[in-house]
Amino acid sequence: MALYPLLRPLLFRMDAERAHHFALAALARMPARRPAYDPGLAVTVAGIDFPSPVGLAAGLDKDAAAADALLGLGFGSVEVGTVTPQPQAGNPRPRLFRLEADEGIINRMGFNNRGHAAAFARLARRDRSLGIVGVNIGANKDAADRIADYAVGVRTMAPVADYLTVNISSPNTPGLRSLQDAQALDALLEAVMAARPAGGPPIFLKIAPDLAPADIDAIARVVIDRRVDALIIGNTTLSRPPLASRHRDEAGGLSGKPLQSLAAARLRDVRRATGGGVPLVAVGGIDSGAEAYARICAGASLVQIYSAIIFSGPSLPRRIQTELAALLVADGHSSIRSAIGIGDPSP
Repeated sequence: MALYPLLRPLLFRMDAERAHHFALAALARMPARRPAYDPGLAVTVAGIDFPSPVGLAAGLDKDAAAADALLGLGFGSVEVGTVTPQPQAGNPRPRLFRLEADEGIINRMGFNNRGHAAAFARLARRDRSLGIVGVNIGANKDAADRIADYAVGVRTMAPVADYLTVNISSPNTPGLRSLQDAQALDALLEAVMAARPAGGPPIFLKIAPDLAPADIDAIARVVIDRRVDALIIGNTTLSRPPLASRHRDEAGGLSGKPLQSLAAARLRDVRRATGGGVPLVAVGGIDSGAEAYARICAGASLVQIYSAIIFSGPSLPRRIQTELAALLVADGHSSIRSAIGIGDPSP
């Protein structure tokens, strides 16, 4: 952990994707262990008892190669994937770009992964008592029926997932975001819920931060009608705030600190549209306990990080939790549960 400031310059000299694989391979060799958590940070969402609201977003561990080692860094949960039914190579390289001056990342990976079978085999071998692992599922780029791909993902991965995330918000698979349209989303969620086995894991839905208010209202109605267990807001953005880094004009989805204000605004919009009736997971630009606390006060029950760990290192999840616990105490909260949504007057 303390070595990261020394290692970071070496990693940042590498191609971003090569450095990613190097770091993940090193993590995969770490011994699995269950860290200690502050009991005041425990929260229950969709029937799952999360020991901390601070989770790892999908994208870092696409093939479930290091889930338990990542939990050992202090995350309250780890989301692996996105996994698709068949392996796929993704988009041509280079496709991952660090924006060092902005503390952001642009990616156009394209759901590169080894497929359901490889992820299932790894997850089936793990000791599930080590922590909560969600599986983020997607559709193959060349799928004739993308809804069928999601249904297959639910049936296949349900036995090894603590929850399943239906990812329809990646901007790097052409046409995927069209599944956020109300009629298409209703058909998708009907198929997904039908595919979930009896007693199967909760279903989360991951939506984009680029949605207009009318789209959010329509999605909220479908999500409530179909009894989705939680909404993740959101994914990377195709929008471009002012950026200073040399890779700022690369195509793909933008994540990290430049996404912070947009992601926070969409969280508030979704909270208003759902009336507090659906648990929310905040993602996008969360890099401190203060930012995590702000999202929780705005209505998030859980938060996820990814890009910030690239810039701050593997000690970040513990630091965020320490800061978050201190903020709760300072505001007179005995647990995270009493802070959820206190800054949002809409419900």
